[in-house]
Amino acid sequence: EFVKLVIILLVARYVSELRSDEVRPRDLLKLGGLVGIPALLVMYQPDLGTGLTYLPILATGVLLAGVRWQYLAIIALAGALTLPAGWYFLKDYQRARLVTFLDPSGDPRGAGYQVIQSKIAVGDGGVWGRGVTHGTQTQLRFLPVPHTDFIFSAFAEEHGFVGVMVVLGLYFLLLMQIVQNALMAPDRAGMYVCMGVAALLLFHLLVNVGMVVGRMPVTGIPLPLMSSGGSNMFSVFMMLGLVQNVRLRRMVG
Repeated sequence: EFVKLVIILLVARYVSELRSDEVRPRDLLKLGGLVGIPALLVMYQPDLGTGLTYLPILATGVLLAGVRWQYLAIIALAGALTLPAGWYFLKDYQRARLVTFLDPSGDPRGAGYQVIQSKIAVGDGGVWGRGVTHGTQTQLRFLPVPHTDFIFSAFAEEHGFVGVMVVLGLYFLLLMQIVQNALMAPDRAGMYVCMGVAALLLFHLLVNVGMVVGRMPVTGIPLPLMSSGGSNMFSVFMMLGLVQNVRLRRMVG
């Protein structure tokens, strides 16, 4: 979790010190090494979800610094060609999650159980929700470990569609505030730091919410500021502290 913060700072410093108006192939290789090596080490644990969260930080820095579309096309093609080979490096439970994502009903008592119960919990909330501590899926333990990666399912069941829209609206306001800080940053490094934080939080939000409603594979990525977990919460607080530091430097200057 704390390596995310380091990668944000590394990418921000590297791209802010580029002497050209665009990222060259040599720079892409160096940035790929800075981010790819820690990501591969995390995936080797194995923790595929956390390793993937490093990629939006890299992508945001490269796109904002400027890169030719030909380079992006080559990277996309290389990724598409190597993706099938990655299947053989996955653990059995990771393969089961991908297969279950396509058809959760194929193993309703095994790999697909949590996704099915999560979707039931979200739908059971209706418009206004069942009320705090009154959700059947959550309180009767049909939804396993609802306080971590599937906290959004439990919240949706208890607070319904209205509560979900309020929470998503708050996330939207938070992300827009971070983007505003990036636009008004006193230097390029501060802008890259803010946008790296925004990209990481948005990735967490999209993957986690998509996961609990069955639109993304189960990856174990926590929901920022809601999922139980001290290291993730502390790292998010430090990222938001960096964003506030960028804003403070603008106001002081």
